[in-house]
Amino acid sequence: MPDFLSKRKRSALMALIRGRGNKGTELRLIAIFRAHGITGWRRGSSLPGRPDFVFPELKLAVFVDGCFWHGCPVHGTQPRQNARFWREKIARNRARDRRVTRELRNRGWRVLRIWEHALKRRHEHRLLARLATALGRKHWGAESLAE
Repeated sequence: MPDFLSKRKRSALMALIRGRGNKGTELRLIAIFRAHGITGWRRGSSLPGRPDFVFPELKLAVFVDGCFWHGCPVHGTQPRQNARFWREKIARNRARDRRVTRELRNRGWRVLRIWEHALKRRHEHRLLARLATALGRKHWGAESLAE
């Protein structure tokens, strides 16, 4: 079904919609950090792309990418209504993600991108392994946390 609004009017209408961010996924990752004694992170960075979390001392930027908005190859869905718009929108989001990652790496930062679905409890062990690697730890046993 074609859009009944002009491109300009649709753009103006969409600009009025303010997203609420990915608060739920960020809170889930905070809970994982706290449950496993992961410290040194900060929120609210003004780095390019506005990472969800940064570990300033390690120069590590962490993004939690929503499966829909960032086109997860496993869980991303494509709406049937206005399919072309959404396909292009998600492609632009992915291109922006690549640009931001490249920019941060050029500034000497390491970048960790975590898919929204990786925050589920059944995937937590894999997520912790990735975090351990990114944070320079071998594992999350009690002895590694004391280091």
